[in-house]
Amino acid sequence: MKTLSLPPLFAPTPRAFGNGLTLTTKCFPKQLHFNSPCLVFSTHSTSATLSVESQVETKQVFDGDKASLLVSELRKNFDSGKTKSYEWRISQLESIANMLVEKEEQIIDALVKDLSKPRNEAYITEIFQVKSSCNETLQELKHWMKPEKVSTSITTFPSSAEIVSEPLGVVLIISTWNFPFSLSLDPIIGAIAAGNTVVLKPSEISPAVSSLLANLLATYLDNSAVRVVEGAVPETTALLEQKWDKILYTGSARVGRIVMAAAAKHLTPVILELGGKCPAVVDSNINLQVTARRIIAGKWACNSGQACISVDYIITRKDFAPTLITALKEELEQFFGKDPIESKDMSRIVSPTQFARLVRLLDDDKASDKIVLGGQRDEKKLKIAPTILLDVPEEAMVMQEEIFGPILPIITVDNIEDSFSIIKSRPKPLAAYLFTNNEQLKKDYVDKISSGGMLINDAVVHVATRGLPFGGVGESGMGAYHGKFSFDGFSHKKAVLYKGFGSDPSIRYPPYTPEKVKLLRAILDGSIFHIILALLGWSK
Repeated sequence: MKTLSLPPLFAPTPRAFGNGLTLTTKCFPKQLHFNSPCLVFSTHSTSATLSVESQVETKQVFDGDKASLLVSELRKNFDSGKTKSYEWRISQLESIANMLVEKEEQIIDALVKDLSKPRNEAYITEIFQVKSSCNETLQELKHWMKPEKVSTSITTFPSSAEIVSEPLGVVLIISTWNFPFSLSLDPIIGAIAAGNTVVLKPSEISPAVSSLLANLLATYLDNSAVRVVEGAVPETTALLEQKWDKILYTGSARVGRIVMAAAAKHLTPVILELGGKCPAVVDSNINLQVTARRIIAGKWACNSGQACISVDYIITRKDFAPTLITALKEELEQFFGKDPIESKDMSRIVSPTQFARLVRLLDDDKASDKIVLGGQRDEKKLKIAPTILLDVPEEAMVMQEEIFGPILPIITVDNIEDSFSIIKSRPKPLAAYLFTNNEQLKKDYVDKISSGGMLINDAVVHVATRGLPFGGVGESGMGAYHGKFSFDGFSHKKAVLYKGFGSDPSIRYPPYTPEKVKLLRAILDGSIFHIILALLGWSK
């Protein structure tokens, strides 16, 4: 089997696939598939050992051959035409809606297990988001599926034209671990709505949700059209070797390049949601308490900063920074108490690997003396207190990569307009935020700053707004989804022109006499006066 050069690029980084655990696979001819806590990993030696205290289900390793067979099965089922019907699409969407109601507690339990997400946060950011997407699609699907009428020109008269949305075929969705449920189900809703067959590869870094998704989708959805492949790098590699009709990947920019390179071999179109360093510019002309609370909600109360649209750093005026820090400190204590590590309202860091990476950012020589709030960490609980750094130098690691955690640098400038050049010197972010009452500053920010999405005087909540696309630009991604944009993203917009046999003017056919040329040019120019002159045999 051919393999992509994935392992070196799948080292522990924000939202990469792997979790840093390496097994000596030559010792194990079969892969173990389990939900039992009785399976114990031991990594004290160079090769991992397994202790099995109860019967464990085994299955064949998912390799390139099995991936190819899976895609062939799904393509055959797609070609049968059943996924194209409105009735099939609606039935699958209704099943998802039922699943969200019937299995709500199981979904929340899995999110708590993987990320220690507060139950209310898990419901709002994961289950409710999917419910909203599913309900909108159920309401609007018939309208979305209708051909879009298009005006025709005199050159094709008489005729009619339309744009037909047709499903692409077999699509691959590779989701990530930070919002493992919503970032898996939301694209699936769009792919099903568009009439495709789907393979979901959930993240192995959130194993409880991955296992639950495999079980729930097998129970609630049509397995001849929707399948889940669990696993890590080998399984993802095997999937990426196949020819797909579309790939949607959510994760790091580094792995996004691998996905795009694999897709390019088959000329497969991609939607890449890759994140980046999302700035928040804070003017002094604001409601300070509301601003502080909304920044906290868009940073620490949003999966402990482990979100691609989380506020990554703040830019504000030097003389206003102490005031802003004081307000953030007061509101953080209101939200999470004096010891935020003990708070049940903050998610933990997803894994020891990610925890260690964040600690390295804090302990960097260029950043460690810039901490003005927080910095406490508990390795056993995988928690880091909300941490603010002031005026970290540009070369510090925390300013060189997407933080993806509860660390927030504040950069100061003399004039708030100076923030524009700082943001523009970096790759285009997935989201950009501005807090101000200055109307001209709002206009300038929208006009001059390029980002996937933008929000004025709040953070994060723009992704829950119906009618707005969600996607990146430049290194923060390409393509968009959510709602109608998901339907469009997984559809081909086919141009169709209808003509009858009743009109067949000879001017379009040789021989091209001078009279024909005059009339044809007059028609192409669209001038009624010149058409009349040509018909009368007169020159212009």
